[in-house]
Amino acid sequence: MAGKRSGSPDPKRHLWVLGLIAPMSALLPSQLVLYTKLEVFWWIGPIIVLIVIPVLDWVVGEDGTNPRDEDYELLSKDRYYRWCTYMFLPVQLSGLIIAAYMWSGDALSVVDKLGLAATLGFVSGIGINAAHELGHRVEHLERWLSKIALAQSAYGHFFVEHNKGHHARVATPEDPASARMGESLWEFLPRSVIGGFRSAIHIERERLKRKGHRWFSVHNHILQAWAMTAVLFGALLAIYGLRILPYLVLQAVIGAALLETVNYVEHYGLLRRRRPNGGWARCSPRDSWNSDRLVTNIFLFHLQRHSDHHANPGRRYQTLRTSEEAPQLPAGYATMIVLALFPPLWRIIMDPRLLEHYAGDVSQANIQPRKRERILAAYEYRAAA
Repeated sequence: MAGKRSGSPDPKRHLWVLGLIAPMSALLPSQLVLYTKLEVFWWIGPIIVLIVIPVLDWVVGEDGTNPRDEDYELLSKDRYYRWCTYMFLPVQLSGLIIAAYMWSGDALSVVDKLGLAATLGFVSGIGINAAHELGHRVEHLERWLSKIALAQSAYGHFFVEHNKGHHARVATPEDPASARMGESLWEFLPRSVIGGFRSAIHIERERLKRKGHRWFSVHNHILQAWAMTAVLFGALLAIYGLRILPYLVLQAVIGAALLETVNYVEHYGLLRRRRPNGGWARCSPRDSWNSDRLVTNIFLFHLQRHSDHHANPGRRYQTLRTSEEAPQLPAGYATMIVLALFPPLWRIIMDPRLLEHYAGDVSQANIQPRKRERILAAYEYRAAA
């Protein structure tokens, strides 16, 4: 029997529950500060994501194993993997409630409250990834859970834009969530945030029109998600008072910014091929950056196997595969997020890797339009007439 190999067709099976450490970090600060007297632990979220995970990625290394084709159905139907994402939500919301209580009191300094807001923001950003996994499913329960997971970050339009916008236009100049070569993170963030919001509104308006529904309808996915945020924030404000509002807003902004920074990393400079008729070719593994760093993959439910996710969006996270065709990042997402904060360092590391992916032909890349001639000239190319 196949199970005799290791008790499971997935050698990482029992590691996936470690993904709950991320939302649990919102429950830890008060206890860590109480027992260590170190107030730096109010900032445990950024510490884990930006320092601890990158270090562990380098120490633990890569995992390039793929699930066997014959195990696909078994893994897909195993509800254990679903519960690993389901459990993210109650832990995430519990942390937010505890944080709101602390923000409402006078026991913490403003700096400590900001640290706690940053921790909740990082949890919120990782929570969007849990929403991302759930939002791709066809089951109604999981799609509703996806919207609930997005409530903390007030980023409900992501449910529509990611599935119907980003996946259709990924790795093309038309996609606001696909970063361009020569575009810094700080240029990308407003373009992606604003462009994604506009796209979601347009996509949902057209969907509702096709189905004969008005914008202000119970069938509107965006309004459903926003209503969940309104209920969540409204309840917290009613219980704990308006003084928590700045911290609620801050953690939501940080969560959304973390998501968009990951978007920046995932498709930087990559461009899909053109068909003979001028249309874009189907998305393939070569159109997303991958990383097989084990630790980050566990924390992000295999998000780093992004190439297979875009080529086969119906695959659940436990069945995603790494591919030799996919371009590989030099480190895990957690490390790459840090590098992206410093554009000159990012370009030094990533531009040569992008050029290598296209066998030296930089004209195949998705280039920032206002920098196109300069970049082509730098690599001894001429812009097309």
